[in-house]
Amino acid sequence: MDIVIGADGDTEAVREAHADAGQRFRGLLDELVVELPALRAPIARGSPLRGPVARRMGQAVWPYRDVFVTPMAAVAGAVAQELVAFYQCPGVRRAWVNNGGDIALHLTAGERFRIGLFADVDQWPRALAAQGLAVDAVFDVTHDSPVRGVATSGWKGRSFSLGIADSVTVLAATAAQADAAATIVGNAVDVAHPGIVRRPANTLREDSDLGAIEVTVDVPALTPAQAQAALAAGRAKALNLQRTGHIVSCVITCQGWAASTEGVPGRFLSLDPMAKEPAQRLLLETA
Repeated sequence: MDIVIGADGDTEAVREAHADAGQRFRGLLDELVVELPALRAPIARGSPLRGPVARRMGQAVWPYRDVFVTPMAAVAGAVAQELVAFYQCPGVRRAWVNNGGDIALHLTAGERFRIGLFADVDQWPRALAAQGLAVDAVFDVTHDSPVRGVATSGWKGRSFSLGIADSVTVLAATAAQADAAATIVGNAVDVAHPGIVRRPANTLREDSDLGAIEVTVDVPALTPAQAQAALAAGRAKALNLQRTGHIVSCVITCQGWAASTEGVPGRFLSLDPMAKEPAQRLLLETA
């Protein structure tokens, strides 16, 4: 776990919240390791999860039990959510806990966060060197918004994906819910193409909870029509999760194209550097 925390407010209140969060973080990984066999098993009724973070992981993936999913799909968000609770105290105006890109938020009245979206991790070093890490889009989360969790999934990230999205960014009521939903939507972003390469997850990482399920390891250059077809498949899944109340909104990118649950159906926007402004407008609509 690689966690970055920020908080604003009364100096003493923030200091105490940092100390309490740090104390809770100690031993948290060991707490989860004790339950790894159950956390790596497909979620099912009566799953023997005991710790508060483990139970939160199970609750987050429970809505998706009709497909193969384990509580590990929500681990990063669930941990971030556990830690942000220590900042929900008098004197702390706002706080964020970023666990490898999965973010839990705390906001008091009048406060907001502006969150940037970086669509393709392969472009990170080049963008950082050339532009000081210019993001592809930004969106605001305000105190009045129901959003308190943001998570991103994709086939190029630190976790495995069955789909081909460069990024699937989900905004939800909690970080654990966002984390689980980003995985599910990311798996749905797909198109038939003989050049897409997949390998059994356990041949890439021996202890993967996905076992022999094939995950994406390479995606060739797609035509705009192919990328947009993949986006449409993911958007359909995201819209269903939005209708059922599991997420607030979602933005999906694939090879320079973007779509969102708030965008016009069938309309895909370019993420080419010369077309950043329209993409930013689309993504701002998700806040």
